[in-house]
Amino acid sequence: MNFGKRDEILGRIREALRVPAPHPHRDANHDDASHLRQTEQTSREWLPTVPSDAGDRVNLFREKCTQLRTDFYVVNGTEQAMTALSALREKHGWTVVGAHHHPLIDPLVQALDLEALYVEERSGSKSLERCSVGITACDALIAQTGSILLTARSAGGRALSVLPPHHVVLATADQLLPDLPAAFELLFVKYGDNYPSFATFITGPSRTGDIERILVLGAHGPRDLTIILVGD
Repeated sequence: MNFGKRDEILGRIREALRVPAPHPHRDANHDDASHLRQTEQTSREWLPTVPSDAGDRVNLFREKCTQLRTDFYVVNGTEQAMTALSALREKHGWTVVGAHHHPLIDPLVQALDLEALYVEERSGSKSLERCSVGITACDALIAQTGSILLTARSAGGRALSVLPPHHVVLATADQLLPDLPAAFELLFVKYGDNYPSFATFITGPSRTGDIERILVLGAHGPRDLTIILVGD
């Protein structure tokens, strides 16, 4: 091993770490808000257009979900949400539910009448491996791509959306955003300089086509993905 080269490389790394990285939203000629608006306008010039009508956006999101093999339900109120979850429980044979505490989630998980593991009350991810389903909230749904935007804060950490074989996302009607620029604007406005440790766009269930180009679901995460949009 060339220890001289190694010391040189490590020295460069130490030197680089002494200089603070620039803020990702800072620009010498723009404030944060104006720079964000300019970026959004440029992005929308080449991204697919999205209907302005709320109902049409729901239909577009449903169309994308069908293409992605994501189950999508629109319900009115928590009672219909409970009916939908109960049907899913029977269909998939859930035995243990993983969840995080949330005003929308708590009463629905309790009504399922199954063993429930809450991430706030369990340490580590081993216990979540027992769960048949992980139920989470999210930051937003994206009509343009059929995606879910969630972060470690909105989804109770990282493991719930990855470890159980079935991921169920509960969202409200006002969380359906038109496009990706709107999603990034939401993150900027909601979290500012205090970003969560984890943020992701989930577009359909986990899949891979690496082996002989054959699509396999559930390769790196949940095999089943269900979104329940709860209206008033």
